[in-house]
Amino acid sequence: MSGTSTADSGHSGLHGAADGALDAEEAEDAVRAWRRGAGTAVLLDGFHALKHALRFGADVPVALTADKAAACALADDLAPDVAGELAARLVEVPGDVLRDLVPRLHPTGVAALAGRPARAGNLAAIGRAGRTTPVVVLDEPRNLGNAGAVIRLAAGYGAAGVVTTGSLDPWHPTVVRGGAGLHFATAVERLTVDELPDGPLYALDPEGADIRGLTLPDDALLAFGSERSGLSDALRARADHLVSLPMRPQVSSYNLATSVGMTLFHWSAHSTYAP
Repeated sequence: MSGTSTADSGHSGLHGAADGALDAEEAEDAVRAWRRGAGTAVLLDGFHALKHALRFGADVPVALTADKAAACALADDLAPDVAGELAARLVEVPGDVLRDLVPRLHPTGVAALAGRPARAGNLAAIGRAGRTTPVVVLDEPRNLGNAGAVIRLAAGYGAAGVVTTGSLDPWHPTVVRGGAGLHFATAVERLTVDELPDGPLYALDPEGADIRGLTLPDDALLAFGSERSGLSDALRARADHLVSLPMRPQVSSYNLATSVGMTLFHWSAHSTYAP
């Protein structure tokens, strides 16, 4: 996994902590577990990512912090619903050891690894049968942070899932960081245009019909092109409807996450679904 250390696991530097507060054996076991899983697990970067992952049932085999007391106090204040589980899972390690494992350490000093949800379950969640909320489709996105922000929005609105086409990995650590761990609150997958689930596809395009005159169905696919190049030819050909957002003349475009947020808000204003 990007951002993890490949240092020899035989030496962790855990013994002899200055304040004597660390359980050295527990910490060494946790660091070894981290190094075993870092290549395939999802990196949960920061307290809020771990909080959301626990809330939405993620499998979190190892969670580390440089200051357990501070992390637990944060949980008591901001996430009392998972405070007990978080306290039970967190293992305190020295700050330099944690920064060796996660060089771009989150300011909260918390990091964890989680198992990625099964693809079959995600595909079932975004399938048209029984789908009561839209799927957001990001067509060949480029910006990792924007993709994470979209996943966070989709989770907040209760969207059935977020699908990306193209080369961007929606489970990249930077995307998960931008999504604050809310990948576990919705289905997130990468598919080709031909693999998109069934359902009416509404694609955002400046030449489309004004969204204010439309009602977006609950089982819609809501597709957004990249900010630089717009919709791909393949996605445009697959679209059932082209839709535009109101925009002042001479303004080039909205940020991708802004466009998704506006569209989901319009959908939710006409839907009986309530998150």
